[in-house]
Amino acid sequence: MCGIAGFLRPQAGAELEQVARRMADTLIHRGPNDSGVWTDSEMGIALGHRRLSILDLSPAGHQPMLSDCGRYGIAFNGEIYNHQELRRDLDQLFSPPALTPNPSPVSGRGEYPWRGHSDTETLLAGFTHWGVEETLRRTIGMFAIALWDRRDCTLTLARDRLGEKPLYYGWQGDAFLFGSELKALKAHPAFRANIDRGVLALFLRYNYVPAPYSIYEEIYKLPAGTYLQVTTKETLTPDPSPASGRGEPTTYWSLAEVAEHGMANPFAGSEEEALKVLEQHLGAAVRGQMVADVPLGALLSGGLDSTTITALMQANSSRPVRTFTIGFDEHEYDEATHACAVAAHLGTDHTELRLSGDDALALVPQMPAMYDEPFADASQLPTHLVMKLARQYVTVALSGDAGDELFGGYNRYVHVPKVWQRMGWLPGAMRSALGAGLTALPSDTINRLAGPLARRLGIAQPGDKAHKLGKRLHELRSMDDLYVSLVSEWPQVGSMVVGGDIPPNLLDERSRWPRLADPVVRMMALDGLTYLPDDILVKVDRAAMAVSLETRAPFLDRQVVEFAWSLPMCLKIRKGQGKWLLRRLLDRYVPRTLVERPKMGFGIPLDAWLRGPLWDWAESLLAEDRLRKEGYLDPAPIRAAWMAHLAGQASYGYRLWSVLMFQAWLEAN
Repeated sequence: MCGIAGFLRPQAGAELEQVARRMADTLIHRGPNDSGVWTDSEMGIALGHRRLSILDLSPAGHQPMLSDCGRYGIAFNGEIYNHQELRRDLDQLFSPPALTPNPSPVSGRGEYPWRGHSDTETLLAGFTHWGVEETLRRTIGMFAIALWDRRDCTLTLARDRLGEKPLYYGWQGDAFLFGSELKALKAHPAFRANIDRGVLALFLRYNYVPAPYSIYEEIYKLPAGTYLQVTTKETLTPDPSPASGRGEPTTYWSLAEVAEHGMANPFAGSEEEALKVLEQHLGAAVRGQMVADVPLGALLSGGLDSTTITALMQANSSRPVRTFTIGFDEHEYDEATHACAVAAHLGTDHTELRLSGDDALALVPQMPAMYDEPFADASQLPTHLVMKLARQYVTVALSGDAGDELFGGYNRYVHVPKVWQRMGWLPGAMRSALGAGLTALPSDTINRLAGPLARRLGIAQPGDKAHKLGKRLHELRSMDDLYVSLVSEWPQVGSMVVGGDIPPNLLDERSRWPRLADPVVRMMALDGLTYLPDDILVKVDRAAMAVSLETRAPFLDRQVVEFAWSLPMCLKIRKGQGKWLLRRLLDRYVPRTLVERPKMGFGIPLDAWLRGPLWDWAESLLAEDRLRKEGYLDPAPIRAAWMAHLAGQASYGYRLWSVLMFQAWLEAN
């Protein structure tokens, strides 16, 4: 795992190496083991790299790396899990005829002249002999790639299928900048830090900045499953901006198309056959992702997904797997006891760190620098803590991320159809009256009265959810409306941000949604296209890389994803419970009593913290005079929500967290 950065700027002169090194060095946390810069002053291209050594720890893995033929230079972040298979395919291109008496001994095999055994070298050989798109299609892994073609004077940026590894890019004047994190782009002298107010409105709505946007004008995230090509001719164009129609990403793999194809061509075997194929694919993914030349472990929450990955790891290991869990003093948010029981059953080498709220609160000031742009999934705090714990013992950790999106694990997949079945038929006036009834009681009162039942159903903060539903019930016309409402935090964000016109985005443009008849299936696909890459994977990547820990997610293996999307919904959600087939698989390794409990998530007692130990910090950031002076946000709805929250009339912790994270980020920048 590494960090990459660079730029394309003809006539850049002697500044290339110095600036590229400065950009790369902002990413030292992503790659503390080695660094490198490669430049071509004639073409104005600079590639920078910071290395976290995982495979081929020798100098043969140093980057940026040039291809054997000299045509390509690469800066690569990630892991290609099938690179040995790709090497065998490339070897076949260079295998001598069977009758040749003396095959070349260069590689020791008489085949391709490999210099080392890094997956970076494998990629370069693939680009040389198969081309860019074919090589990307053949890869199984997670990656962000910057590839310079010295013959065609073309820069290619590429990102993995599901968006595990980040990659930002954009024109700033006559310079085309790119990097793993925004801080690398900001280190270039041409960078202009102009906040995009429309994107700020999107952030307040979703609690994350959705791709392809970033918080800055004219800086973008490369969408998952795409590549982008820029030539030196484009850098000389008078209007070097994405709005000019140049530089549109090309899709080489589409989750939407995978979902559509899978639902149109469902798995036709029996349930037992489906279980067998799932175990084969997921087991192969786990084995492939356990390959590393450094210590490796697993992040174990005790939930279904992480337990499944850990069980398969232990089944494929000759010694106890290292596992890690964070426990909290607040019982309602603590899963450490469950994780400990699972670890004991599987026989892992388990490490638990029990923390108080103060330990998590101490991280709050670090969030702006860690995430580089506003990010408001409050589980970012415990996520970073468990990464920090794991890094004390291992360099690579496997996780259970993406099991929910693939196998129907989120509560909304079960509860949204039930809610709509009960309310969807009501006339608008009756829905409005029902909404008024839902908001009549303070949310804290609802939490107290309905809390025990809600916890059994796996619903957190029922009062907050009831208020959110009640206030928007009159606007809902379909189950799709209900879904979009549930994944949106602040209502009317366009008017809340001064000059914040909402830009086009997937959840608002239903003509771009995957063509799937079942609304629950649409929810799962949309979560996979938005919430997974822009929230979950961002949270995990930044929290882990801040301490130089590589995380891997076997559920995101291409074959696992494509197989999961071919499964009929009856193998995912059955009798009001998600992940049916995944539960059947786990039955083979762990007693059901260890994992059968309501879904908790990885949360924190945010509402209570904002009324208690975080009050001073929050009040300072949310002060009316401050908000008005900064000029980005309308103070009225924010202050109203803050006062209602403090008075216990509502539980607006997660809504306010988005404003607080923007304010803290703004203060730090």
